[in-house]
Amino acid sequence: MTTTLLDPTGELEPVVRLPRSKPGDLGGLTLGLRDISKSRGDVFLNRLETLFASRGVTVKRYKKPTFTKPAPVSLLQQIAGEVDVVVEGLAD
Repeated sequence: MTTTLLDPTGELEPVVRLPRSKPGDLGGLTLGLRDISKSRGDVFLNRLETLFASRGVTVKRYKKPTFTKPAPVSLLQQIAGEVDVVVEGLAD
């Protein structure tokens, strides 16, 4: 199965990729929680952090400077280098 990902920032040609396989469990992995800076997104991510941490999962938190722009490349690179799996919290 292939997936077409569209970039809402003005992509001219869509990128076709195979989806990555999902881990069977999070044991031994580091989970990243990414807050996109929308109102109350942190409430959702706080709850997830509590739930995952209570199950022994290592959790790291990240936050975009503003929801009105894409995440800075430096933040994306940091996340990619520090965690195995990412959950992005949306709100509204």
